Amino acid sequence: QVQLLESGGGWVQPGGSLKLSCVASESILRIAVMGWYRQNPGQERELVAFTTSTGSVDYLSSVKGRFTISRDDAKNTVYLQMDRLKPADTAVYYCNAKKPSGVGEYSDYWGPGTQVTVSA
Repeated sequence: QVQLLESGGGWVQPGGSLKLSCVASESILRIAVMGWYRQNPGQERELVAFTTSTGSVDYLSSVKGRFTISRDDAKNTVYLQMDRLKPADTAVYYCNAKKPSGVGEYSDYWGPGTQVTVSA
């Protein structure tokens, strides 16, 4: 069981920046993929960015060049630096961990989420 806790959300004006943090209860080196998702009411949760234990990263096309995912393995923490924020980025942001649970199998773990609101 991996426990995740996000922080860093809040309100920001368009064009501003926020940095989200996600602390895991165990070493993230044992977690195959750490990701950030976001969701608005009535909409599906979408993957914003992810980082793997082997160092790969990728982003949702609409955030490429504005968001940066990073990790500090010593602190069991993954970050999401969000720059040039837009109102369309408003959502609850969730941290996700995909931990190997068997050959070719993974278990999903989620944090409680942190609200990001971008408005003038």
